[in-house]
Amino acid sequence: MSTPHPPDASARPLGAAARPLGASARSLGASARSLDASARRIAVARVVTGALVVGVLAIAYAAERAGGRGSLLDYLGYFTNQTALLASVVLVVTGARTLAGRPAPAWWTLARGVATACLLVVGVVYNLVIPGTGSAATWISVVLHVVLPVVVALDWLLVADRPALPWRRLWLVLPYPLLWLAVVLVRGATDGWVPYGFLLPERGAVSLGAHVAGLLAALLAAGALVWAVSRTRGVWLRPQVLVPAAQEEPAAGPVSRSGSAGR
Repeated sequence: MSTPHPPDASARPLGAAARPLGASARSLGASARSLDASARRIAVARVVTGALVVGVLAIAYAAERAGGRGSLLDYLGYFTNQTALLASVVLVVTGARTLAGRPAPAWWTLARGVATACLLVVGVVYNLVIPGTGSAATWISVVLHVVLPVVVALDWLLVADRPALPWRRLWLVLPYPLLWLAVVLVRGATDGWVPYGFLLPERGAVSLGAHVAGLLAALLAAGALVWAVSRTRGVWLRPQVLVPAAQEEPAAGPVSRSGSAGR
């Protein structure tokens, strides 16, 4: 006479396992939606910030022209103005790419790093070395020499949508400032115009060389700081690591028939 066989215990965890996996999937979905919302907010903030700074640059240039001072070439000859414009373009394009769902290529992240390093130098030199110089209105100087460098630095520090920049590419912080220096020095030697007094040819080659060397050293130091920060986790938009379901729950064993007969 056969006796009833108790249901195999291995069959019971299957339903139980499905519930945690379903909850995990819902949690990941909510996290993805939250990440998307955060990414959109940050992207909009980048676009708006970049556009506002371009507006500030336009107002400052209009004021220069109204006062009968300088051409557009002279205005963009200032490292602050040129770097602020480039950083604003980087902010707008980065935000626009995020809103369009297009990830930034590696070379664009390098461009962001270079712009951030150059703005750090702009902020440090203006506020610590030559504070209060320039003919722009005070509020414009504050926006370009304090607010923008701080915002861009915080964006790089806190928003983790940037990969670690390779140290072998640190030299890329130099070509743009070197090109700017070359153009300025050629203009100083030909038409006598330079944006900053330390670049005047009459100050002598030794003074000029020392200032240029100091500027390049500051750029490399700022670049090294930016490169190092790119290896930190940041606060917002951290990469999400998804654990495969097979690792979250132990695999259920084979299901035995509950109706097997015993003798």
